[in-house]
Amino acid sequence: MILFVLLLFLYAALITQLAFGISKMNKQNTIESSSPKTTFSIVLPFRNEAENLPLLLNSIEKLNYPTELFEVILVDDESQDKFQVSSFKFQVSVIQNIRKSNSPKKDAIETAIQTAKHNWIVTTDADCEVPENWLAFFDTEIQNKKAKMCVGSVGYVFESGFLHDFQNNDFLSLQGVTAGSFGIDKPFMCNGANFAYEKDFFEELNGFEGNNNLASGDDVFLLQKALKAAPEKIAYLGNLNIVFTKSCDSWKALIHQRVRWASKTSAYANWYPKILGIMVFLTNLSGLLLLAAPFYQFELIQLTAYFWILKFGIDFMFLKFSASYFRLSFKNFLASFLAYPFFTVLVVVKALFGKFEWKERQFN
Repeated sequence: MILFVLLLFLYAALITQLAFGISKMNKQNTIESSSPKTTFSIVLPFRNEAENLPLLLNSIEKLNYPTELFEVILVDDESQDKFQVSSFKFQVSVIQNIRKSNSPKKDAIETAIQTAKHNWIVTTDADCEVPENWLAFFDTEIQNKKAKMCVGSVGYVFESGFLHDFQNNDFLSLQGVTAGSFGIDKPFMCNGANFAYEKDFFEELNGFEGNNNLASGDDVFLLQKALKAAPEKIAYLGNLNIVFTKSCDSWKALIHQRVRWASKTSAYANWYPKILGIMVFLTNLSGLLLLAAPFYQFELIQLTAYFWILKFGIDFMFLKFSASYFRLSFKNFLASFLAYPFFTVLVVVKALFGKFEWKERQFN
């Protein structure tokens, strides 16, 4: 019993620390720079995204940024569907991915960087839509803070149904972890759907060298290298600059996605995310074990009730902090809260012993 109590106490301490980090973040959302100066190469790796790419490119066309200061590079990773680039007022080119590692996405980004005309690389995903001040906010951070890397936030496009609500609640929590970790000066997460860095800085860090064996991680492992080399040159834009992406359309696709994300946890060089990940897993596993305990013992019934009630309060508090900071909403919290332990344990087990599918390909 003492072990369960201690575990919940440590979990509460870590989550409260992250909530405190969120409260420290600057909530300002105005553009301070007077005139745009930074030039960008927007890199868009894609595979079978003929349906989504027009929406993304249309959002880029609406950017509040001079078109002569940026280009768009589409990197086709052996798509089977056909996508025809329309005429846009900005420069756009399509190139073929050059595979050389176990990570198609990292290969695509490196392929684009070789042809990029500008020194600042911005990455996003084909199923995203960007806000009109996307590049303007990056430019502000670069000019005012002399940043070499900028980390932006990502949210989900609203859709109805419990599957979407569950993903939104989970993802909002992850974005809260990102904000909180930056707030307490222990950053370790970022998202390649809203990420920017200097080409020179990328090369100085030796790019993705050292983690090409992992299919994903084009964002977090590069951030890790940057944190080690020049932490003062990393800018976090927080709630200023949110890119919106689509949620998964099936539970199977969601599990594959989360297994892919979880599979890179062991490769983190930083101890903090490993401890946080272990604590989240053990806390959720403990909740399930308590539910399976014999209910004829009154003490176990009490412990189970206290455990789940306290965890409910901790998780709800953190999600409220996250939603308030990012100015986003969440629904179906109770159902998501009850489903999450089962989902988490399944994802961790599959990440440790199974494979995942990504863009019609199998990865270990």
